[in-house]
Amino acid sequence: MRVEIWSDIACPWCYVGKARFEKALEAFPHRDGVEVVHRSFELDPGRAKGDVQPVLAMLSKKYGMSQAQAQAGEENLGAQAAAEGLDYRTRDRDHGNTFDLHRLLHLAKERGRQDELIQIFYRANFAEERSLFSEGDERLVELAVEAGLDADEVRKVLADPTAYADEVRADEREAAELGANGVPFFVLDRKYGVSGAQPAEVFTQALTQAWGNRSPLQLIDQGAADAEACGPDGCAVPQQH
Repeated sequence: MRVEIWSDIACPWCYVGKARFEKALEAFPHRDGVEVVHRSFELDPGRAKGDVQPVLAMLSKKYGMSQAQAQAGEENLGAQAAAEGLDYRTRDRDHGNTFDLHRLLHLAKERGRQDELIQIFYRANFAEERSLFSEGDERLVELAVEAGLDADEVRKVLADPTAYADEVRADEREAAELGANGVPFFVLDRKYGVSGAQPAEVFTQALTQAWGNRSPLQLIDQGAADAEACGPDGCAVPQQH
């Protein structure tokens, strides 16, 4: 069975949702028969490559909120990430264009290192002090090599803006055709869809149903219909309860 995950490295709910899905997959009896493929979805495709902005400033502008409100949302996100065993820096992160990251993820898929690279990109963006966006291509080369890719091959892809560009755009078109207007978006064997960073229990239900049944793609009865996700207008800001 194949599980396709549409996501963006700039999406914190994709980071959290991946961990929740993997928790369900780890406990799934047929996990060895599940192939996971990561698909491209840019939340900010119009942003220029060199346009790097502090996350808090981006959130304030996008949502019309104060810096204090944006910081409170980041603190709450950090707490939810921590609950999944994830490190999350709530201050001094950057936001930038992710197109090159997606192109490299397609290269990594061909080399059998896609899951390793996306996890490294997530860690670099959400947990590390160094910026994923402001240090130039060599920062991406360094991370890709850590995932097991060849440095020269990575540099060649980064130097050619057409390399894997069609693959990224094809993923994005397919997401639109499937009705995904936000991420994370999980498609299980082209039978079921799960939208948002749902609890692990929802992913367990989806895996079980997709394994045992065949039907057209339909959204799982997810309980939390407004589960957090990122869309064209930005990422949902978690509220304190």
